[in-house]
Amino acid sequence: MTWATQALQTLTRGEPLALITVVAAEGSTPREAGTRMLVTPLGQSGTIGGGNLEYRATQQARRLLGQSDRAWAMQDYPLGPFLQQCCGGHVRLLLERLDQDSRIWLEPAARAEAAGRPYALKASVCGARLARAFFADETQWVGAVSMIDAAGAPLPGRRPTLTEGDALVERIDAARPRVLLFGAGHVGLAIARAFAPLPFRLDWYDSRPEAAAPGVAIQDEARLIELAAQVGPDDLVLILTHNHDLDYQLTRAALSAGPRYVGLIGSETKKARFLSRLKADEVSAAGLTCPIGIPGLKSKAPEVIAVSVAAQLLQFIEVPSPLGGEGGPKGRMRGR
Repeated sequence: MTWATQALQTLTRGEPLALITVVAAEGSTPREAGTRMLVTPLGQSGTIGGGNLEYRATQQARRLLGQSDRAWAMQDYPLGPFLQQCCGGHVRLLLERLDQDSRIWLEPAARAEAAGRPYALKASVCGARLARAFFADETQWVGAVSMIDAAGAPLPGRRPTLTEGDALVERIDAARPRVLLFGAGHVGLAIARAFAPLPFRLDWYDSRPEAAAPGVAIQDEARLIELAAQVGPDDLVLILTHNHDLDYQLTRAALSAGPRYVGLIGSETKKARFLSRLKADEVSAAGLTCPIGIPGLKSKAPEVIAVSVAAQLLQFIEVPSPLGGEGGPKGRMRGR
């Protein structure tokens, strides 16, 4: 679930809500510019790096929730001398109170993130409040976060102060890779839970009506195979259904489409049979990762498999070369 969707759900519940955004990070800092977290009176979601920085920031955000005369604040945190954190860098944070009026920009932001589309958010100083706006085209600005004057020119200075009419612009242009997860059994459910806070866009499918769960799209097997055949070159595919023949049809369709990653769960016997069938069908298995997950973990517990698979895909999207090749990383097969 994205931060914008979480913010909307929190507002729907009627909870007071603050948003903290890292707008500048200099030197050694725990998180980069553009990082966000949400803060309520009794909880929080996301992280700007933990430690004393996050503790001070969340306390300040909660104080802001109780103020009626001001809805935002900009705060500089020198990590070394002020917070006694060994990072030694400098962080600038924007803290703002969100309310029902924030939906006008949160809703399109949530839709854009769900679709993996880039966008921009602009926060203009308007007295004690920030006037927020959503932009579907982020290309008119440069950098993850920038500060501009009313005419759109960059504010001068290393750490400029926002005054009336100035604005902060955030570009959200790192689209989250799409993961197509076929299978909503115990392992599929664990994977979906593990992926929820991670930078992936999950499309989750099963063919069994009894497998219906929040987030699962129930489709017949023919439609699932069509979806696997339509994956794009940047997509990641995980196949772990209840039916070995369906697994094969999905594997064949996905490999023929050529996505970035095709991962298959199963035993060594299942793997060998699939490779033989793929060869007979003249489908290259070079893009197949089997077993799935990082090597060295022996547990077959769904939650352990899920963490292992999440770690592998995080590595995969950061490393340009494939982790696997035919058969994937070596390690213990997680079978069913």
